[in-house]
Formats: sequence, C-alpha cells, structure tokens
Amino acid sequence: MKILGLIAGAAMLVLGAQSASAVSITNGSFELGTDPGSFTFLGAGSTNITGWTIGGAGGVDYIGTYWTASEGNRSVDLSGGGIGSVSQLLTGMTVGQEYTITFDLAGNPAGAPAIKHLQVSVDSMGGGLKVFNTAGATLSNMGWITQTVAFIATASSATLTFLSQDNTSFGPALDNVTIAATPIPGALLLFGSALGGMGFLGYRRKKQGAEA
Repeated sequence: MKILGLIAGAAMLVLGAQSASAVSITNGSFELGTDPGSFTFLGAGSTNITGWTIGGAGGVDYIGTYWTASEGNRSVDLSGGGIGSVSQLLTGMTVGQEYTITFDLAGNPAGAPAIKHLQVSVDSMGGGLKVFNTAGATLSNMGWITQTVAFIATASSATLTFLSQDNTSFGPALDNVTIAATPIPGALLLFGSALGGMGFLGYRRKKQGAEA
C-alpha cells in the first residue's frame, strides 16, 4: 500500500503542475504610463510606468517616439544617466513550478558601449546576464531579439528586476516582457496519468479483497 501511495502521490505532483496558478506581467510592453513624448528620464523610485518601479542610481529613459519599439509604441532604456533598473512584484506563482520570462532586448545605438549588458533576476530563484551588440542598429531599425530566462518558484511571490550593467546614458533597451509556466512534456503527463491509474486500481483491488 505504501508503494501504491507513493505512485499515486507522484502522479498527483505531475498532474497537479498542469494547473499552476496564473501569473502575469503588468504592462509588459510599457504602453501604460505618463506619455514620454520622444523620451523622458525617470529617476529611482518613480512609478510613472504603470506596474513598474524604477531603481538604480542612474534611473532609466522611458522611450516614446525616439526609436522604434519592439511591441507597441513604447520601451525602456535601462541606462538613463547611468546604471538603472525596472522591477515588478510577481504574485500567484506555484512553488515547484518552472516559469519562463520572455522579453525583447536591444540597445541604444546612439552612444557607447557598442555591446550592452542586462542583468535579469527573479529574487534568488534565477536570472542571468544578457548582452546585445548594437553594431548596425539604428533608431528606426533597433534589431530587437527575443531572450528568455527560466526559474523554479520557491515562493508564491518574487520581484522581477531588469538591471543595466552599463554606467552610461546609452544602455540596454527592454520591451515586451511576458511570463508563462513551462509546459510539462506530453510523455510525462501520460506517465503521470498511468501512475495515477495504477494507484487507483491497486486501491480498488485491496478494498475488494477486504470486502470478500
């Protein structure tokens, strides 16, 4: 019975991961907030971009028409006047579930360094350093690329932060941020279903034997 219980428990863990609590990014394309015009500098502590908090000694530039965004009409230069950041509290995560942060990365091509550096973190759960080479990029053709960072939730909430690593006024550019639970492979789901079925059948047989 203990073995069957373990089997059923493993199945429930596999199948239960399918229904991971929904978690989403607020204003991931930065379209909501005070109209930046061409662009507007936002200092640490600002919440002028809906859903996001500005950090870092250098602040950020909230970009409007200055360059072509990846999604919609607005984006962010994470080096407003030095190293800056944007962060957002993620809630509703399921502990043990793997999630993937997806975002579009480019760099301000109007000044050095040519290679921009962006640090992504989800508290201590995961993150990584991403780089973008602005060679050949222009304000009208930024050359946006899609990047991902995966992590496993160890708590139901955590702070997502995008932090420039360039102490300049021409930093990494960010747009189109999303999050999604990593799907479980179909074969693993079938295996989990089979394990659950085996546990249930074992329970029925033992019950029927006891009643006989």
